[in-house]
Amino acid sequence: MKDLTHYIGGAHQKGTSGRTSDVYNPATGEVQAQCPLASAEELNRAVEIAAEAQPAWAATNPQRRARVMMEFVRLLNRDMDKLAEALSSEHGKTFPDAKGDVQRGLEVVEYCIGAPQLLKGEFTDGAGPGIDMYSMKQALGVCAGITPFNFPAMIPMWMFAPALACGNAFILKPSERDPSVPLMLAELMEEAGLPKGLLQVVNGDKEAVDAILDHPVIQSVGFVGSTPIAEYIYGRGCSNGKRVQCFGGAKNHMIIMPDADLDQAADALIGAGYGAAGERCMAISVAVPVGDETADRLIEKLVPRIEKLKVGPYTAGDDVDYGPVVTAAAKEKILGLVQTGIDQGAELVVDGRDFSLQGYEDGFFVGPHLFDKVTPDMDIYTQEIFGPVLTTVRAASYEEAISLAMDHEYGNGTAIYTRDGDAARDFANRINIGMVGINVPIPVPLAYHTFGGWKKSMFGDLNQHGPDAFKFYTRTKTVTSRWPSGIKEGGEFNFKAMD
Repeated sequence: MKDLTHYIGGAHQKGTSGRTSDVYNPATGEVQAQCPLASAEELNRAVEIAAEAQPAWAATNPQRRARVMMEFVRLLNRDMDKLAEALSSEHGKTFPDAKGDVQRGLEVVEYCIGAPQLLKGEFTDGAGPGIDMYSMKQALGVCAGITPFNFPAMIPMWMFAPALACGNAFILKPSERDPSVPLMLAELMEEAGLPKGLLQVVNGDKEAVDAILDHPVIQSVGFVGSTPIAEYIYGRGCSNGKRVQCFGGAKNHMIIMPDADLDQAADALIGAGYGAAGERCMAISVAVPVGDETADRLIEKLVPRIEKLKVGPYTAGDDVDYGPVVTAAAKEKILGLVQTGIDQGAELVVDGRDFSLQGYEDGFFVGPHLFDKVTPDMDIYTQEIFGPVLTTVRAASYEEAISLAMDHEYGNGTAIYTRDGDAARDFANRINIGMVGINVPIPVPLAYHTFGGWKKSMFGDLNQHGPDAFKFYTRTKTVTSRWPSGIKEGGEFNFKAMD
């Protein structure tokens, strides 16, 4: 069994709190490592080191900071398989999914190579007699990020890459369920040329989170996780004067119109609903076919596709569609909600409750489930299941379908499948949800756009990555400058005018 560490001051540091958390192999159910849980004192020490290192990094010109990002991209590509292997072993997702996790983080790092352009200010010549005005984007100082288990490579890079490119230091508090990859990323950043102390990984639980939120030196906090914790972090962080962005839960609807290509829609639902065992904030968990005929045809196409899904450990290679969920508690919660759906009257069309994998009976595997005739008052509709469970809510009309998505408390992502351009355009314009797909099931924007939901899926006024990230991790300073003219009439310079 491995004993994991923190990464503080450019070195691996053993935990001193005496508290640890088990890190499992989700495929076998075995404990494979112990993760230290930091005390407030350990967190404070990391902040002291970061605060000492940050001013020199902020004074480093942005093109030099960009070169560190360029080298980091090279190292990520070099170690892609190594990172994916470590990620799969702790999270459980398939090897291709794990590589995708690293790749989507890498793309944000690539965007951050443009820091010299993205950090340029504005200039007005001659704003008044002898007066010029210009603005500067300056680093905040020490920033922090609290990241979830489901994307242990991507989301940390979405946070620390732009923060560092802007000239900040960064304290990362990753999930204690799969902490190895964040530690590896910190090592690679320093191998890429980042000075020691600027990116530090402090593992922990609520004690470390509260220490981050209360520390007067930390200027900003980013978070991704559940909505109740997002609300807590946003409220406490803002009350302490920090800049905070928090991304919470989701219940993403996909509307299937009668004119849609149903084979295309069914294939999309399989990938979007069951990929990564449904442990994605952008997973489609609600299918909304318009009309009973559409619904019946969709269910008919979904069932054989779902029954062919292959569930297994990442070590089985490309022959696996998705792996186990992250913990036994996650499995128990998912199956509990499935039973609640049955009890509340939903029709369980595909039942994965009895799924078992020979040789991996103690693993955290959950078979695929499909519900039909779900109603908006059921728990499986209102709550985020975060597992391989797709619910179907039948709508009589387009207006009823769109109102389902608009009335839900979450507003992270949504999609519509249709051949009708008018319907698609109306949907994109009217829907009160942050990320919209038109014949695209998981509309995660590329790195040069921003990622973020609406309603109870997001707290704060700036999104992740893209231009918003460079706004979030900087402050704007505007300078008004006046220099008395020393030029006499006729062109002769008057030095006395400058005294």
